[in-house]
Amino acid sequence: MKKNIIAALALTTIIFAACNNSGTKSGDGHNHDSTATAGEAMKHETPSDESVNEIKPQFADVDAKVAASLKPVIDHYIHVKNGLAADNANEAAAGAKAMDEALGKVDKSAMTPDQQKLYAENEEDLKEHADHISKNGGNIEHQREHFVQMSEDVYALVKGFGGGQALYHDHCPMYDNNKGAMWLSETKDIKNPYFGDKMLTCGSVKEVIK
Repeated sequence: MKKNIIAALALTTIIFAACNNSGTKSGDGHNHDSTATAGEAMKHETPSDESVNEIKPQFADVDAKVAASLKPVIDHYIHVKNGLAADNANEAAAGAKAMDEALGKVDKSAMTPDQQKLYAENEEDLKEHADHISKNGGNIEHQREHFVQMSEDVYALVKGFGGGQALYHDHCPMYDNNKGAMWLSETKDIKNPYFGDKMLTCGSVKEVIK
């Protein structure tokens, strides 16, 4: 019994270290129950805007109609993210459904050839992941698996077109057996969509796109 307690304490220490140091990948992203207490206890110092690397979108000539039609896509992505962070699969599904509809209304006619190329590289992938998330309101882990790639696609679009607001590029080192995953947030406070309440503040801010 004593050995089990010592082993449990050692595991908790490792998990604390892994999450507090985003560059160190330790722990198991799927072993949620053993990390629940650790996640609740963790406190991260929120970085000031001055300490976060700021990057500008690639395209400085985005047509106003294009920007306006892309904004709902970003807003509904944030809806999905917040649903997952709150462990609310139904909200995530609703956000993904709305995002899929918004993707069908994006105005590509006023995009430059380079802008059309970037958008085309991500459009179908985004629709696929939005479809999976919208149809799996009863399976939040499946939703989170698709949210990983959805986040990469949205990140590519935001880096190109901007997001209509400051968006923070966050990273969780522990998700998916320490492979890690990123997401975008409208605030610099960490609210982890991959672990939700079990490790809500696990992660770090990598940059802000303005």
